[in-house]
Amino acid sequence: MKRRALLGTHVSVSGGLSLACERAAQIGCTTMQIFTRNRSRWEERPIADEDIQSYKTAKGKSSIGPVFSHASYLINLCAADHTTLKRSIRAFSDELRRADLLSLRGVIVHPGSHVGRGEDAGIRRVADSLNAAHSATPGVRALTILESTAGQGTSIGYRFEHLRAVLDRVDQPARVAFCLDTCHLFAAGYPVHTTDGWTSTMAALETVIGFSRIVVVHVNDSASPFGSRRDRHEQIGDGYIGLEGFRRLMTDPRFTAIPKILETDKSEDMHEDIENMSRLLSLIP
Repeated sequence: MKRRALLGTHVSVSGGLSLACERAAQIGCTTMQIFTRNRSRWEERPIADEDIQSYKTAKGKSSIGPVFSHASYLINLCAADHTTLKRSIRAFSDELRRADLLSLRGVIVHPGSHVGRGEDAGIRRVADSLNAAHSATPGVRALTILESTAGQGTSIGYRFEHLRAVLDRVDQPARVAFCLDTCHLFAAGYPVHTTDGWTSTMAALETVIGFSRIVVVHVNDSASPFGSRRDRHEQIGDGYIGLEGFRRLMTDPRFTAIPKILETDKSEDMHEDIENMSRLLSLIP
């Protein structure tokens, strides 16, 4: 594997956090993403001290890093329902604390769905929720990493301007960074699959957000057509983006030092991840 590529995948923590490091190392990952709590449950027990230490020991023996966590899918930081919003803020605050205990780079989270209240109201509510979560987690170094979305349903974050507007409204902007998802960008109407489209998309990214705020990329092909606003991941090269679209990502020097993480479907032996990473690495001259 070409070690210059910071490339990995979302790895299962089944059996213990430390096993994620072993699984990732076995298939040649140089970075990875994990869940630190159940992705479909509001309440979660604290991470035991022995689990924290065993994870740090395993990671220290590997060459994997940085490591990111992905927030629970239940979290909606712009929920219209007050109970859901309160639970989301509390759960996300816990996600930040857990990531910090494990010395992770940050927690990747979707901005959320406004559920009919409108995008402007949703953006304001996301910022308010992040302010509440940050106030509840003083001293935490793990970043809040907002992910670009496909724009499915009433989700926000499918335009760079949405992410910028949230950033401009948070009280502690140094705690906020962003994750790009190739499938989401494509589905949202950013033409990353063509040469001219890649150029125009990256110019918009630099103008609205700036590359310095991008700390990770989710590398997924799209099972849905361009501009569909449907979030359907596909194996690399088997979707509508195609290998040439990913060649632009893998050869753009602005992304060389930015970790790239797969979120495609996989079997227990993770052979799909091995094949996808091989395809991506083959695009680097």
